[in-house]
Amino acid sequence: MSALPAVQLKPQRRNRRTHPWIFASEVARFPSAEQVADGSMVDVIDAQGRFCGRGFLNRQSQIAVRYLERGADIEIDRVWWLERFARALAHRQRFLGSEIRTFRWIHGEADGLPGLTVDRYEDFIVVQLLALGLEPWREVIVDCLVELGSPRGVFERSDAPVRRLEGLKEQVGSLWGETPPPLVEIQEGSARLLVDLLQGQKTGLFLDQRFNRLHAARFAAGRNVLNAFGYTGAFGVHCALAGATSVLNVDIAESATVLAEQNAQLNQLTQCKAITGNAFDILREFDREGRRFEMIILDPPAFAKSRSVLEGALRGYKEINLRAMKLLVPGGLLVTCSCSSHLSMEMFRDVVRDAAQDTGRIACLIEQRGQSPDHPILIHIPETEYLKYLLLEIE
Repeated sequence: MSALPAVQLKPQRRNRRTHPWIFASEVARFPSAEQVADGSMVDVIDAQGRFCGRGFLNRQSQIAVRYLERGADIEIDRVWWLERFARALAHRQRFLGSEIRTFRWIHGEADGLPGLTVDRYEDFIVVQLLALGLEPWREVIVDCLVELGSPRGVFERSDAPVRRLEGLKEQVGSLWGETPPPLVEIQEGSARLLVDLLQGQKTGLFLDQRFNRLHAARFAAGRNVLNAFGYTGAFGVHCALAGATSVLNVDIAESATVLAEQNAQLNQLTQCKAITGNAFDILREFDREGRRFEMIILDPPAFAKSRSVLEGALRGYKEINLRAMKLLVPGGLLVTCSCSSHLSMEMFRDVVRDAAQDTGRIACLIEQRGQSPDHPILIHIPETEYLKYLLLEIE
């Protein structure tokens, strides 16, 4: 029998035994603060006192316990962490190839390590610790990554707003070895891309779109392409390398515009341009000017970061898709994406359908896709599936 303090659950009306989170509303009894501090390990038992699992405790969060282990007799120590990292690495090598050098190594709950993100960019590893219970394990985590990954450096980007929900401050800085340079060059298919690991969005690049960028490029040859919410310009670079006649990247951040231009120059793509501005406003302006495109890519940030703003997010998705359809020539292609986990694929398709109906256009769905396999989806954890990608022909 474990000596760890126990969190006891209320009688459950639904089966959540395979879900990695215990919400505070599901708890009948917490151990006292004298018994265990927030961020420490606890056992979870059901209403009948039966062992359910072991994980991190945080009484101050809506997610009161994040499961790490379901085995009552398994000790969570350095060996346990090393095995989890090795298993996750083997999964990536199995489905992405053993030579892969840029990928998501750990995808939180989907890899059995809730709150932890680990991305590799060539010789550098970037980590995000987004749960209070991970803090005491920072040194062990880095040690395991260095042993298995042999990087030049490990850098922390624990600057996501979700840390505040855990009662944590942002933490950014070098954890081991060399600090990454301002821009790190990676290879993605035939594209060379510069990414900002120190201050860029997420950990530097949206790695979940890796195969979607390659997919979109297959249809870009001979087309003029508008890449809205372009960030690094990666979608645009791939399209230009595949034979697009012109590519225009649009992003609201001047730093993103500069980076998109640098990536175009790195790949010697003179047909790629970048402008700074609000995509909603620019698409509206292009329509007034009568400009038209043969392919438009929409990869906006998450409009629905919580269920409370879902209704407004749906309006935003409809508007941007409607504006894009107005700019497409008959037979033009629309690549449209959503990374909002609170928006299902069905809801997203409904929004795109409504936009088409309002413009009087016919939208033919060519292909529907999701996130890259280094962002695993566990079917019993709906939260692990979040990225939606649609390729449509607009008549």
